[in-house]
Amino acid sequence: MKIVSTKSNLQILHEDNHLIVINKRVGDIVQGDKTGDKPLSEVVKEYLKDKYNKPGEVFLGVVHRLDRPTTGIVVFARTSKALTRMNALFSNRETQKTYWAVVKNKPEKATDTLVHYLKRNEKNNTSKAHLKEVPESKLASLSYTIIKTLDHYVALEINLHTGRHHQIRAQLQAIGSPIKGDLKYGFDRSNPDGGIHLHARKLVFVHPVTQESLLIVAPTPQDVIWNVL
Repeated sequence: MKIVSTKSNLQILHEDNHLIVINKRVGDIVQGDKTGDKPLSEVVKEYLKDKYNKPGEVFLGVVHRLDRPTTGIVVFARTSKALTRMNALFSNRETQKTYWAVVKNKPEKATDTLVHYLKRNEKNNTSKAHLKEVPESKLASLSYTIIKTLDHYVALEINLHTGRHHQIRAQLQAIGSPIKGDLKYGFDRSNPDGGIHLHARKLVFVHPVTQESLLIVAPTPQDVIWNVL
């Protein structure tokens, strides 16, 4: 059964006067879109409004996004100063992002760096990985390490060097190791909850206001495969 995030069951990983970091569930949408479903940003606003008895509108800035079927760390800014500075940290790649993915078909190498050129298809909201540059493509790079071999699947730890649309999903498909549950990128069936086994596990950055070094780790969702990890 899928649990939807509400103001009373939010999984808060870090909270201070400037930032709030949430462990996103499957199906949570970070920012409003054409589905009209209530986004996580609105849920967090409701939580803050209640907790601090705030009259009027609550300020909350979306710093980055995760795909809807993906779980894990999402950072929101509680002040405009923090938002501007966090946006700069992300765009200048001054953050360290680590993901966990469960894939089928063991990659040839136990650890490797993948470099592709990703071309986005706006119509069907996918990205295709090419080995050579093609028109309108963007360079995408990540490194992975196999962290566990299961009966039917392999768990990878992934470090992103660039932040492209559906990057991990497209690059793993390109090497023949699609993510469990990811029908859009070559897996043969969906997960019961509609999610995929891709989790934003760890984020390291310097706090944009206090300058302290932060390491945030998001527990994996409760399911048979994640529990083995």
